[in-house]
Parts: sequence; structure tokens; C-alpha cells
Amino acid sequence: MYTYVSLIILFPLLGFLINGLFGSRIKSEKVSGIIGSAAVVLPFLVACGIFVEMLGLPAEERKHIVTVFEWIAAGSLSIPVAYQIDQLSILMTLVVTGVGSLIHIYSIGYMHGDRGFWRFFAYLNLFIFAMLNLVLSDNFLLMFLGWEGVGLCSYLLIGFWYDRNFEKSTTSDAAKKAFIVNRIGDFGFLLGMFLIFTTFGSLQFDSVFSQAAFFNKGNSVILWITLLLFVGATGKSAQIPLYIWLPDAMAGPTPVSALIHAATMVTAGIYMVARSSILFALAPDTMYIIAVVGAATAFFAATIGLVQNDIKKVLAYSTISQLGYMFLACGVGAFTAGLFHLMTHAFFKALLFLGAGAVIHAMHEEQDIQKMGGLKKYMPTTYKTFFVAALAISGIPPLSGFFSKDEILWKAFIDGSPILWVVGALTAGMTAFYMFRLVTLTFDGAERFDTHHLHPHEAPKTMTTPLVILAVLSVVGGLIGIPHSLGGGNQFEVFLEPVFEKAAMKMSLPYHDAAAAEYLLMAVSVAIAAGSISFARFVYLRRTDIAAGVAERFPGVHALLWNKYFVDEVYDAAIVMPIKKMSEVLLWKGVDVHVIDNTINTGSKFVGFLSEIFRRVQTGVAQTYALVFVAGILFVLGWLIVW
Repeated sequence: MYTYVSLIILFPLLGFLINGLFGSRIKSEKVSGIIGSAAVVLPFLVACGIFVEMLGLPAEERKHIVTVFEWIAAGSLSIPVAYQIDQLSILMTLVVTGVGSLIHIYSIGYMHGDRGFWRFFAYLNLFIFAMLNLVLSDNFLLMFLGWEGVGLCSYLLIGFWYDRNFEKSTTSDAAKKAFIVNRIGDFGFLLGMFLIFTTFGSLQFDSVFSQAAFFNKGNSVILWITLLLFVGATGKSAQIPLYIWLPDAMAGPTPVSALIHAATMVTAGIYMVARSSILFALAPDTMYIIAVVGAATAFFAATIGLVQNDIKKVLAYSTISQLGYMFLACGVGAFTAGLFHLMTHAFFKALLFLGAGAVIHAMHEEQDIQKMGGLKKYMPTTYKTFFVAALAISGIPPLSGFFSKDEILWKAFIDGSPILWVVGALTAGMTAFYMFRLVTLTFDGAERFDTHHLHPHEAPKTMTTPLVILAVLSVVGGLIGIPHSLGGGNQFEVFLEPVFEKAAMKMSLPYHDAAAAEYLLMAVSVAIAAGSISFARFVYLRRTDIAAGVAERFPGVHALLWNKYFVDEVYDAAIVMPIKKMSEVLLWKGVDVHVIDNTINTGSKFVGFLSEIFRRVQTGVAQTYALVFVAGILFVLGWLIVW
């Protein structure tokens, strides 16, 4: 099955070409939807076949590199289009194509009637094609090609409804913001890639990582390489200070939010750090920075999520917070725990976004949860699945989020510091609170919408079936990572262990056998989550006056959180407006108008002056022309005679 890896890449590309070139002529939503969905379902089936074959092989024989063709051969730079199949890449492929398939099927119902239906599926397929290149590549350059590809597709998908307004601007502005902010991070990735090539003479993973194993821990060159790569990760995976694009990315259709901001694009930074684990293991200072940035981002975004009323904005800040959790894990050397949370997060966050899409669909594009309420009797399937996802992300056992979240908290405590654990635990408590604030205000309590004009209803089967499947995965998805302390042996960690073996040797993390401490911390984190859920239900079901009272008592704090710490305003005042002013005064009025325009205008005036002189010669009188000819002949003859 390994030889069929090219089909995993080929099917989404074919889906993009068919819908992109012929979608407007097909004129059938059903056909376009089937083509677009099949282009992702088929790669998922191929990936499942490879995964089954991989499980039947010894751990040391599971890695294969399949070369398709030579891409670049220029001197010492040799880059093939080659795909690496190992435990890490097959995990990411299964997540991308598995969750991606469900989102494509959901989109058939969600996008029904949209005039750009075929174009939407073409963009989705192109995105999956780019993402699969990112996770399957065997070298940094092909990874970067996929990295840039998902950035391009995010621009196309976020701005898909380009003729609509979004908050105070348009969806096109949100798409441009995402594209530009990601380019800032990508510049760091690009510089890191240049430094990798100058240091190791190659961009292929095997060559780079095998050479890196001989470097000393704390090497300054490795430090700069990893810092630059992490800059790229902060952009793609929405970490401080480059997280600002992701909340605005909610301008796109809801399936886009589920695909890009739950299971695929935003996890690219996590994957890149994990793939380069040996490099990061050699740079303890970078690892510390990653852990701190991840913890700070998780806490920071969670506080903003406490007060948001847009159903998708709450989930957007939740995504930023959960990504911070994953980076916290990577920063303390728990790459497997970070990837475990990446997988479980893909299940329940995709479910939350798709459930939110069903609500928005039923409420005729209304997204303010303060204008909802009592929807569970109209949308029972959506409510039940959404409730399951909320429990999972809150870390309630035995759902998937409990095992992955607890693994990160435990690793942060033993391999990081108690402070990191405290920040993570507080973040988990806030997550549980704002998620059940969202559930309660949306589905429970009194109906706060106009029942005369709005008639909510359950979504069609094409939308609810993916919700049910994701709900099941949110329940059972964590069972493959039951920790040793609970008698599970953590099969997820065992499966990925060979990928991170070299990094683990470089980090030399101490062995801990403290089951009692782990049980205690586990119990505390569950108690915090359960208490937060109960408090949220109490406040927003029985004592709705408490929330309003807190906002009135602490107006400054509420305003700070409501306005998202004014980060966008600060960026606008400190960066955007000065650049715009400089462009206007220096580049436009200074260079464009005074230099370029004046140079061109002066040249045109000079040509006009000369033409005025020569125009007088063109009198239209034949005798005058004959006289000029004769004068010219006499001048030439005189010149020849004299000289």
C-alpha cells in the first residue's frame, strides 16, 4: 500500500481541477458535491490501508520514502518531490482526510443554494491537496510549498463571500488580514530554511536530522534555526503575537472554520515543530520560549472567550487557546502529548464548529448567542452532539479531551514547572466555563428570538450525520491514549515513540514514577472543570443577574476582555496606520508623484517641445519639401568638396 501514497495527493488535485474547470458547466450541486467529497474520502481509504499495513510491520520498518520525480537539481541543492510515510505523517494524513471528509459531506447541505457551490468545493479540494503535501513531504521545501498553499487557500476560503460585510469591514478585509499576518510568520520560516541549508547542505529531513544528532545541545546556530521556525509556527498556528488573524477568519463559511481552524491549517505549526523535534531538543532556550508562549496564549485567549457573544468567535478564541496547550506540550518536550491533543481537538472542535453552523443555518445567519436560547427542542441532534463536544473540550472523563488535556498538564508539571501547570489548569477551568456558557445561552433557557419570523429546525441528514460521527469520535477517540497510571499503556505514545526517539535522547528527561501525584493532579483538574461547568449552568440558567452584576462591578475588566485587550487597535495605531501614512506621504506623494510622475511628465513635455519644432517643417506644401531636399543635397555636396 505504501506505493499508493501518490494517490492520496492526486485525488484532491483531480477534484480541484474537475470542479474548478468544469464546475460552472456541470450545473449540479449533487455532482459537484460528490466529486469534491470523493476527492477526500478516497485518500482517507488509501491512508487507512497504509495504516493497517503499517501496524503489521515492526516499528523499525514502518518508515518509507516514496519518490515521485526529481524536482530541483542545481549544484548541491537536490530536491525531489518525495513523500515520507511514517507514524507521524500517517497520523496527520488520517486526521486531515478523515475529518476533512466529514466536513466536505456536511458542506453539501450547508452550502446548498449558494451560487459559488462548485467553486467552494474546488477551493476545499485545493486546500486538502496543499495540506497533504505539507504533512507528507520528506523535505522542508516541499513542506513549505504546502505551507504556502494552505495560506493561499485560507485567503480564498475566508473571503469566499467577498460581497458580504463582516463586523466593521468586509470578508475580503478579513481574508487579506489572514494572508498578510501569515506571510509575516512565513518569512521567519523561510529564513530558518535558508539557515538549515547553509548549515547542513540539504533540506531533506533524513539528511538534516541525522547530521543534527551530532550537534551539541545549546548550539547557537540551532537556536536561531528553531527560533525562526517557531516564528513561522506562531503565524500559522495563531500564537502570540500573530494570533490576530484567526478570530477575523470567522468571516468565511462555517465549514471553512471547521476545516482550517480545527483540524488542519492551524495545526501545521504543531506538526512542523514535532517533525523537527530533534532540532528543537537541541535548543532548550527555544523550548522554554515555546512553552511560555503556548501557556500565555492559552490563558490569554481563554479570558477573551469568557465574554464573547458571537458563537463562532467564542470557538475561534477557544481554538487559539487549545493550540496554546499543544505548544505548551511541545515546549516541555511532550511532543506526543501535543499531537494527541491535536487529534482529539480535531474531533471535538470540528464538531463544535459544524454544530455552530447548524445553529446559524437554523437561525437564518444569526450568530449572537444572546439572541438564541431554547433551541434544544428544535434541534435535538445538534444539541446532543454539541453537548458531547463541550464536555470533551472541558476535559470531563472518559471523553477524549480528558486524556489529552490531562497528559499535557501532567507533562507540564513534571517536565516544565508547577507554574505552567497552574496556568494550564486555570485555562482548563475557563474553557469549561465559557463552553457551557455557550451551550446554555444557545440551547437552554427561554427563547430570546422572534418566534414570529424565525422558525428553527434541525439540519438535513447531510449535516447531522457528520455531527454524530464526530460525537462518537469525541467520546472514544481518547481511549488509545489512556495513560500508564490508569492501566492503559498509552498506545498512542507507543505508536509515535520511534519518531521522537532521537529527540528524547537529546532532552534526557528524567523518569518519573509518581502515580499518586498524577492521580491528585488529575482529580484537581477534573474538579476545576466540573466546578466551572456547574457555575456556568447556575449563572446562565438560574441567576442571570450575576453575569450582568459582575460586568457592572468591574466595567474596566469587562471592557478590556470585550474589546480583546485592544490588541487590534494597538496594532492598527502602532503598525498599520504608520505604514499607511508612510506609504501615502513617502511612497505615493514623495516617490510616485514627485519623482516618477514628474520624471515621466518632464520627458513628455520635452518630447512635446521637440515635436512643436519639427511639426513646423511639415507644412504640406510640395514646393517646400522640394526646396528642403535640394538644400540638403547642396549641403552634402559642399561638405564633400570642402573636406
